[in-house]
Amino acid sequence: MVELDALPEECIAQILSLTTPRDAARSSAVSRTFRSVSDSDAVWHKFLPLDLDLNVSTYLPPPLGPSLTRKKDVFLRLWSAPLLIDDGHKSFALEKWSGKKCYMIGARGLSIVWGDTPCYWRWSSLHVSRFPEVAELLDVCWLEVHAKMEMRLLSANTYYAAYFIFKLVHGNYGFRNQAVEVSIFSSSGGERRNIFLDPDGRLRRQYQLARGRYPRTCEASAARDVRAREKQIPRDRGDGWKEVDLGEFFVNDPPTGEVQIKLMEVKGRNWKSGLVIQGIELRPTRMTSRERSRQRIGRRR
Repeated sequence: MVELDALPEECIAQILSLTTPRDAARSSAVSRTFRSVSDSDAVWHKFLPLDLDLNVSTYLPPPLGPSLTRKKDVFLRLWSAPLLIDDGHKSFALEKWSGKKCYMIGARGLSIVWGDTPCYWRWSSLHVSRFPEVAELLDVCWLEVHAKMEMRLLSANTYYAAYFIFKLVHGNYGFRNQAVEVSIFSSSGGERRNIFLDPDGRLRRQYQLARGRYPRTCEASAARDVRAREKQIPRDRGDGWKEVDLGEFFVNDPPTGEVQIKLMEVKGRNWKSGLVIQGIELRPTRMTSRERSRQRIGRRR
């Protein structure tokens, strides 16, 4: 057998570049040679998007200047601290497990019906937001939010999930047990679903209790139904915000067209207040092929 350390460094670098950022970082524990190669530009430039300059071209001042001389440092910068681009209307980052591109469309980058009417919506700054401004709902009965993104800016041949990033301030009203209709359309297809903003956390507690009633070995379909419903309600992100899953879409290779996302609650005709919108985030999913096959079968049924 050939000892791994006996391989040329160029060969080791080629092997590591075909793995993932996580695997490359962990390989440094194998030996000194691997530690040296796993930090090299020959490995980490493979994990950076080929069109990185296009993605960060609207960031001022240039974010990847002389202080970041190594490709690994560039990757870590883009994973740990999202960059504000497009005049502060979007943020760009890399997903740490795969190196694929992530975006958040800030509230100013969304199309919010009545968003520029001061008696309905207020624009303000929050220290927990990555964007200069957030949108706070003062009082409306017609809630409608649109977002869109060019597919060419996303990672090709990748499933993405969209998430609504928000919080509800004290004294909010109009959202309890109220379904919000969501639609996602792209060149690869479309999806519709209902979500709930669950202001008092009651729905999440109900689903967590229901989920515990089903052992893994019995009533599997009922347990899956509970888990699917649980995806319709928000979870804490750990950064002062909540997120709720809006659905998935696939980015073809080569990417074409755009993805369009819409949230709407107008059927209840009840007045709503206290919703603060940070944005809509698009990030790669980490669903297994088995789970994805089950999802496709469920949709066909």
